[in-house]
Amino acid sequence: MRHGKATTAGRAPLGTGLGTGLGTGLGTVLAAALGAVLLAGCGIRTTSVPVDAGAAPTRVPCSVPEDSGNGGGRTGGLPLRVYLVCGAQLEAVDRRSPLPEEKVAGDPVRTAQALLTQLESEPSDEERQAGFGTAVKGPLVVSPARKGDPAGTLRLSRQPEDLPPTALAQIVCTFGESAAGESARAGGTAGGDSVVLGGPGPYEPRRYVCTGELKERPESAVPSGPAGSAPRPPATSSAPAA
Repeated sequence: MRHGKATTAGRAPLGTGLGTGLGTGLGTVLAAALGAVLLAGCGIRTTSVPVDAGAAPTRVPCSVPEDSGNGGGRTGGLPLRVYLVCGAQLEAVDRRSPLPEEKVAGDPVRTAQALLTQLESEPSDEERQAGFGTAVKGPLVVSPARKGDPAGTLRLSRQPEDLPPTALAQIVCTFGESAAGESARAGGTAGGDSVVLGGPGPYEPRRYVCTGELKERPESAVPSGPAGSAPRPPATSSAPAA
C-alpha cells in the first residue's frame, strides 16, 4: 500500500510555512519599531548647547577721541579740519598744522597748502585705530590763480580730473568747507561748499562742489561745472520703471 506517500506528497515541507510566517511577522515588528523610533525622534526637543563661533564683527568707530590731542597728538599751530576716508565714506577730522596761525590766516593759498599737507600725511595711530585713511598721495603743490582765472581759483600741480576720484573728493570737500574756498564760494552764483580748481596746464579751471552724496560715495565722479557757478548735484530719476 502507498497511502503514506500519497498523503505526504501534497503537503509543504515541514517548517516552510512557519519560517515564512515568522519572517513576515519579524519584518513587520521591526518596521513598526523603527517607525516608532523615528516618530519619537521628531518630537524630541533640541537642547541649548553653547557654540563658540568666534567674536562678533566689530564696526570701526570713525571717531577720534577728543582727548587724543586733536588728530593723534598734533598740538599747537593752526587748527584745521580735513576729510579722510573711513568706512568707504568721507568723515571730517580735526587736525593742527605746525605752521603758525599768523602765517596762514588770510592767505587762501597757504591755507590750501596746509590742508593738502594734512591730507597727504599718514593717519595717526588713533586715527588708524578709528578706521581712517587717505587716498591723497603727494607731492601736490597749490599755486595762486592766474590772470583771467575766476576769483578764488586754486591751481594744483596736477590736473584735478587726473587724480583718483576719492582723492579729489577729499580735496574738494576739505577746501570747499575751509577758508581756502571762501573767495571761491563768494564768487559762485549758487554758493554752497564748492571750490574752483585748476591744474598746471592751459585748461580753464572748473568749480567742484561737495555734496552729501559725494561724502557717502567718494569713489563716484565729483560734480563739476563752469567756474562761474556751482554745478547742481546729479539728479536721480523718479520715473516709474516700464
